[in-house]
Amino acid sequence: MTIRIGNAPCSWGVEFADDPRNPPWMSVLKDCADAGYTGIELGPVGFMPEDPVIVAEALATHDLQLIGGVVFRPFHDPDQWDNVLDGAVRTCKALVAHGAQHLVLIDSISRRRAPTAGRPDEAEQLGPDEWAGFRDRVATVARMGAEEYGLTVGIHAHAAGFMDFEPELERLLEEVDEDILKICFDTGHHSYAGFDPISFMKRHMGRISYMHFKDIDPAVKSDVIARRTGFYEACGQGIFCNLGLGDVDFRAVRQVLLDAGFEGWCTVEQDCDPTLDPDPVGDARANRAYLTSIGFN
Repeated sequence: MTIRIGNAPCSWGVEFADDPRNPPWMSVLKDCADAGYTGIELGPVGFMPEDPVIVAEALATHDLQLIGGVVFRPFHDPDQWDNVLDGAVRTCKALVAHGAQHLVLIDSISRRRAPTAGRPDEAEQLGPDEWAGFRDRVATVARMGAEEYGLTVGIHAHAAGFMDFEPELERLLEEVDEDILKICFDTGHHSYAGFDPISFMKRHMGRISYMHFKDIDPAVKSDVIARRTGFYEACGQGIFCNLGLGDVDFRAVRQVLLDAGFEGWCTVEQDCDPTLDPDPVGDARANRAYLTSIGFN
C-alpha cells in the first residue's frame, strides 16, 4: 500500500486567486518541496498560470506532482452558476494538462452559514427547492469532471458552507451516483462541524477517494462554540492548528486507511491568513515531521 503526502497553497494563505496578499506561486512550490512534500494542489484556478508549459516546468524544477484542484465556489446560489461552471471547467482543464487526478468540489462560505459554524442545531437549512438545485449543480459538475475529463471527483464538506454537517454530506451521498461523486474527506472540517471523523471514515471508506489532513485546536473550538463565534472570527483565533496539536487522532486516521488498503494522496491543509501566519514554511515542515513520526513515510 502506498500513501503519499502532499500540501496545498491554502497552507500559505492562498484561498482566492486575486487576493493581493497571496505569496508568489513559484515560492509556494519551492517552499512545499523544501518542506519535504512530493505533491501539491493547484490552489484556486488562476493562482498558478493557466499556461500548462509554465507550470509543468516549475513542477519539474521542484520535483512535485500536481495532485488535484478545488472548485471552491457558491454551489448553493443559482445566480452564481456561470461562476461555478467557469471555475469547474478551468480547473478540469488544468488538472488534465498535468495528469492530476482529483477534482474537489466545495460549496463556498455563505453569509447565511458563517455565523453558525460548528453549531449544526442552529444552522439555517436549505429549503426543499434550494436543496434540489444545490444537489443538481453538484451532480452536474461531478458528472462533467468524471465523464468528460476522466477525473475522480470528491465532495468536500466545509465549515460555513451549505455542505458542512455530517447529515448533509450523507444525504448528498445518497442522492448523487457514487460512480460520479466520491468523498474528499477533511478531518478538521468534520471535527469543527461537531462530528467524529474516525467514525465517519469507518462507515464510508469505500467512497473516500482522497484525504485532506487538517487539525482543530480543541480549546479554540470549545471557546468559539461557547461564545457563538462565527467562522471568520474563529479562523482569526487560530482554530486550525498544526497537525498533532489538535483533537483529530491521526494515528487512528492512519489505521483506518491501512485497514481499508487506501492508496493515494493525503494532502495537508492548514488554512491561514497570509499576512498573519509568521512561518507557513515552518508549519509545513512541522506537519510533515509529525506525519513521519506516526508512520506516514
